[in-house]
Amino acid sequence: MAASKIRKKFTLTATDSMPQEHGLNGDAEPNERTNLISRHFSTDSGTPYYSHDNVLIRYPFALLHTTWEVLKTNYVNVLLVFVPIGILSGVLSWSPVAQFCLNFVAIVPLASLLAFATEELAVPLGQTLGGLLNATFGNAVELIVSIIALRANEIRIVQASMLGSILSNILLVLGCCFFAGGMNHSEQSFNSTVASTMSSLMTVATSSLIIPATLYAVMDKSDAQEDNIMILSRGTSIILLLIYVAYLYFQLKSHAHLFDDAEAQEQEGVEAEVLGPWAAGFALVFVTVLVAICAEYLVDSIDSIVEEAHISKTFIGLILIPIVGNAAEHVTAVIVAWKNKMDLAIGVAIGSSLQIALFVTPFLVVLGWIMDRPMTLHFETFETVSFFLASLVVVLLIQDGKSNYLEGLLCLGMYFIIALAFYVLPDDLSGGLGFGGFSFGGQGSN
Repeated sequence: MAASKIRKKFTLTATDSMPQEHGLNGDAEPNERTNLISRHFSTDSGTPYYSHDNVLIRYPFALLHTTWEVLKTNYVNVLLVFVPIGILSGVLSWSPVAQFCLNFVAIVPLASLLAFATEELAVPLGQTLGGLLNATFGNAVELIVSIIALRANEIRIVQASMLGSILSNILLVLGCCFFAGGMNHSEQSFNSTVASTMSSLMTVATSSLIIPATLYAVMDKSDAQEDNIMILSRGTSIILLLIYVAYLYFQLKSHAHLFDDAEAQEQEGVEAEVLGPWAAGFALVFVTVLVAICAEYLVDSIDSIVEEAHISKTFIGLILIPIVGNAAEHVTAVIVAWKNKMDLAIGVAIGSSLQIALFVTPFLVVLGWIMDRPMTLHFETFETVSFFLASLVVVLLIQDGKSNYLEGLLCLGMYFIIALAFYVLPDDLSGGLGFGGFSFGGQGSN
């Protein structure tokens, strides 16, 4: 937004200050005063080719023009060159390390484009449908990677990536927002009522992981234990999905006035639509397919990465994969926090965590039920405790509705402590899966 305003101001200034004569005293036609580069994309009369009367000329140039406008929306799009290279590395069966690294980088700009296409499509749909669309595709990268991992029976990767996405949002992103905003402003304030509501929802989500772990601890080790944990997880997942639907109604309809500040801050940074509804829909589908392809090669290379680099699957899912899916969103949150739009920053950081905790994770449990995969809400004990402590820290920090750079450092410190702990945590802890000794049949250690 700022860049476009600078360009517009520069253009107006250059036009106003340009002499009416060509050189010292010669007259010039208007098209002679146009930019040299733009002349290659417009007719002699100054009409751009993407507005040409001839459809054979207009459509190809309109496609090029729209593509260029989309690519300009985010600097991270320069990494799109890694998309064909990453796909090629999988097709040609390059080394697993090359496949992992190339597709890891490729998903970053794809995640940015996916978010852009979702926002463009949400505008003409209105607030309610747009909100539902953003809720569905807001964490599409993590969802796609997790579905592919779930299909491959990589339950460890699925659970770790879900927890990692939550922790990266409530600790890493929120910490960066508090720190960046605190460096520019001595103290920042935000809507404590909204923050409190989000904290309560996060507490419910935390409890949904603690209860299965506690139930497992008090039950005898038997086949019935597996069935009971599965029943509890699936029932809890359905309840969490209903709670999330109620939260969407609360946010978008019944109590939308509570979120007016965040909505107003978001509208300040919205530019004019670049894509129409059909173009945005096509882009959403196309980018989703590319993400799925790159994610397929990424997941397939994980086993070899674990063996060659001696990095646990838990660390890959908890730390590395969330960075891929949330990179563009992280930058956006930090930028708006620097501009003192803390309601919007809180909404991005904690709102994304709620999407993962109340929507994506329960959805994957239900999907695992359909796919006959043993996906449950019974996470490894250490993961559950880490999630509880992280949620506790965030609740204590945001309850007063104010923030500063020191609180940001506390969040960041907590995140890096947890990341270091998971780096040294082996995958084969307590029976190979890290589920506190509990192992589902056919799941293996993958």
